[in-house]
Amino acid sequence: MKRLLIVLPALLLLAACGSDKEPVEPVRPVLSTVVQPQVQAQLGRFAGSIQARFESTLGFRVSGRIARRWLDVGAQVKPGDILATLDPTDQQNQLRVAEGDLAKVQAQWINAQADARRQQQLYDRGVGAQAQLDIAQTNLKTTGASLEQARSALSQARDQLGYSTLRSDHAAVVTAWQAEAGQTVSAGQAVVTLARPDVKEAVIDLPTNLAEQLTKDLTFTVALQLEPSISTTATLRELEPQADATTRTRRARLTLASTPDTFHLGTSVSVTLSAAVTPRSELPRTALLERDGKTQVWVVDPQQKTVATRDVTLLERDAEHIVLASGVQPGERVVTAGVNILKPGQQVTFDEDAR
Repeated sequence: MKRLLIVLPALLLLAACGSDKEPVEPVRPVLSTVVQPQVQAQLGRFAGSIQARFESTLGFRVSGRIARRWLDVGAQVKPGDILATLDPTDQQNQLRVAEGDLAKVQAQWINAQADARRQQQLYDRGVGAQAQLDIAQTNLKTTGASLEQARSALSQARDQLGYSTLRSDHAAVVTAWQAEAGQTVSAGQAVVTLARPDVKEAVIDLPTNLAEQLTKDLTFTVALQLEPSISTTATLRELEPQADATTRTRRARLTLASTPDTFHLGTSVSVTLSAAVTPRSELPRTALLERDGKTQVWVVDPQQKTVATRDVTLLERDAEHIVLASGVQPGERVVTAGVNILKPGQQVTFDEDAR
């Protein structure tokens, strides 16, 4: 009985000592992400289109009524292809008049030559007067000048008839018509617009405040709106000096680094602007731990499967993301959910373990 009384207090003492140990923290599953360095800052995304760098608006070189349009918008043309024709009646009449004038002057030229030869022969035999010879030679020269003038008028009349047919002078695509068949147009009036498909560029409209901040180190990424995986980079070629009076935007034309086959004329594209910045890291807003006036994140030790707080320098934040200037390194894993219930040194499991 005495032994029992001695052993019982000892057991109670051991139980009391065991109750002083801290409870073991449970292993918590967490969501996490790997830090990726960011060296480009996104300045905005804008809708644009693919257009030809070289466009030309053609018109007839003579006035008249359009008799026929030979092609529709979207048609591809080769050098020399007919685009439209005028009613050639006026030009044909002018050509006939020029041909008649030339025939008349040629007859006068033949008579003037014969008269000049006759007067020369008479003068050489001593029976002709010098005055008559001078008159014949002067008449010959005058008629010769009239003959050259008539020939030039005929050539011009033929050109005028040729100008009644509007032709393409280079390979192109018809992008717009400014006149219809039956319409009377004047010389030089815009009739059709052609675009050269061999050199394409992206065209976007930028807000005035952003356009004024464009620098040479800006990078433009041009992607198809319907297939964003098809993309290329571009550089700024031209920026309109004045803003549009209605939209208050300035048009920018971008030279493409490469031209994918799907970048057809008129294709809608999405253009993203980015600029080189000092290295930084972007994380979800839920990764931020603000406590005791400090901005911290939980960094996971991949070997020990434990977490520890790390002070970070916050550059900016919004409703969904934070941007850090320092405090974490590329490749480190940071907890992105449940940051307020973790403790330093606590073991965790993360999504990589689940995979």
